[in-house]
Amino acid sequence: MRLLIANRGEIALRVQRTARRMGIATIAVYSRYDSDTQHVLQADEAVLLPGETIAETYLNIGAIIAAAKKTGATAIHPGYGFLSENPLFSEACEREGITFVGPSAASVRAMGNKIAAREIAVNLGVPVTTGITGDPEFLLQNHSKVGFPILIKAAAGGGGKGMRIVRNSHELEQALENTSREALNYFGDGTVYIEKFIEGPRHIEVQVLGDKHGNMVHLFERECSAQRRHQKIVEEAPSPALTPEVRANMGSSAVQLASSIGYFSAGTIEFLVDKDLNYYFLEMNTRIQVEHPVTEITTGVDLVEEQIRIARGEKLRLRQEELSQKGHAIECRIYAEDPENNFMPSPGDIKLYQEPYGNQIRVDSMEIPGKGTIHSFFDPMIGKLITWGETREDARTLMIEALSRFAVLGIHTNIAFLSGIMHHPAFVENSITTRYIDDHLDQLTEHTIALKKKIDPRIPLLAGFMKSLKIKQEINNIWQTIGYWRNIPEPKLLLDGTEFKPDFVLISEDNVKFTENGLTFEAKLREENGKSLLSFNGMNYSFFSVPDDKERLLMSLNGFVFVFERADMAEPENATFFRAADLNNDNRNIVSPMPGKVLKINISEGEEVKKGQVLLVVEAMKMENNVMSPADGKIEKLLVNEGDMVEGSALLVKLE
Repeated sequence: MRLLIANRGEIALRVQRTARRMGIATIAVYSRYDSDTQHVLQADEAVLLPGETIAETYLNIGAIIAAAKKTGATAIHPGYGFLSENPLFSEACEREGITFVGPSAASVRAMGNKIAAREIAVNLGVPVTTGITGDPEFLLQNHSKVGFPILIKAAAGGGGKGMRIVRNSHELEQALENTSREALNYFGDGTVYIEKFIEGPRHIEVQVLGDKHGNMVHLFERECSAQRRHQKIVEEAPSPALTPEVRANMGSSAVQLASSIGYFSAGTIEFLVDKDLNYYFLEMNTRIQVEHPVTEITTGVDLVEEQIRIARGEKLRLRQEELSQKGHAIECRIYAEDPENNFMPSPGDIKLYQEPYGNQIRVDSMEIPGKGTIHSFFDPMIGKLITWGETREDARTLMIEALSRFAVLGIHTNIAFLSGIMHHPAFVENSITTRYIDDHLDQLTEHTIALKKKIDPRIPLLAGFMKSLKIKQEINNIWQTIGYWRNIPEPKLLLDGTEFKPDFVLISEDNVKFTENGLTFEAKLREENGKSLLSFNGMNYSFFSVPDDKERLLMSLNGFVFVFERADMAEPENATFFRAADLNNDNRNIVSPMPGKVLKINISEGEEVKKGQVLLVVEAMKMENNVMSPADGKIEKLLVNEGDMVEGSALLVKLE
């Protein structure tokens, strides 16, 4: 077998690992933006997909089939997202005599049509929620059949992309239009699905595996309730909420549903579970899931290997009575986004990247080699961090420790926020439902900030100061580095924008002493295995650091990022940089909240607008972000056109 992987990033690398172990040659496809990424470099062969956009590259069935034929690929694995649930893709593979490592097109269509899938569930006696599928105009006319609150999502998609909750008719038209546009852009199908939204549910899914000989098993469930804007961010197995009886019933329902359509390959049956543990069939994802590692770790089954064996026509090697769950696994998704700026996507250059490692720690990622670039037109997920323990508490505490050693500097990430969730009583006590994070976001954010404040500021301050001496010594000598000297030097230091003036009595390259309240403290710095170690007050602290483009020092300490600046140094002059959220406090100058593409403009120069009116839509990392008017006024100047690529904080509109 020669396997072409029709995907990118971490899932492409994940499939490569198993294929390599099985002795299967791998072929990567890539857009020009991915030419130096690990999924390309680690493949046996790689083919450039011509074009600029996702539609022209990773969603281009013809180009991928051509790449397979050019390289003699005998099979294609679609990963998840992109073309993984497009029946036209699997049919194209079949026409060309290429094995599709996934289900049949008929199975994908059976479960891809949400109404038909629910009819199957009803006929089998599996409870469902009500819903309908169609274009925005049809749904606008027929939404009363479902009733508010309504959940809107792409009929052909998955992964929570573009999902919206609508509670009244005033919001419905715009939400349908936005979801349809996103669906067309990312899944090649603008059809939208709406269903009745159940308040306060848990999201629990069951992993199934079936072969081409009619055999089917389930590999138990995953709890996926920790979501933000319907996007899963934490998953675990097993679910800490289910009883053995409910677990068995859900597994049986999942096998029934998948078997009824002759399903083969890996698939996931998703359920909503209410507070009384009543479950409702939601949908089937006819592909491998992002969160599959927690199932692999707790069952000992390599799902990608089973997919490949099934695609080759082999009989399923697993028997239901032989399968069991061992211990507990938790997965955290690491996203390039800024939790302090409403989780806006944060593409850009990663200046330092370091993954944690150790027993019972697994990282599925893009495998960025120290530095890399996160582009604005791809999904914002950098990777997944997975921990295992004998108990849920073991896995949770190990996750906290692993997050503290996961360093990504140069862009914003959600690492600290994830650490906050792991520490939060709601997660510890297993009281999180699908709406919890969105409904308690301020509380969770404050909780994360409070955790950072528990770190003694002297630690990152001294670490940053001593590291700055080492960095500058490469350019100047130590005397120039200090900026100026007196009998007692007084460097002015900034940590996260707050000024500090330590009373130093000794400053050298790797040793400083300072006094505080009549006491003398000493700190020492050394480098070890690519990280820095600070010895201070009888304790050792490890951290990662790197200078940014603004001559500041970015530091990752215990999973939290600190920004250190030398205000006493003559060159370069210390500068102040604003977040987009701060800039948009200026009602006259409206800026982009992040780098991205201007997808839609709703206004023209001279037009009167109202506060809260959507002026433009900026797309980044598979998310549409509405740029709204901060006040009533008139459009004085429109500075961009539809289709323009803009930088973060770029001026978009001047408001009169």
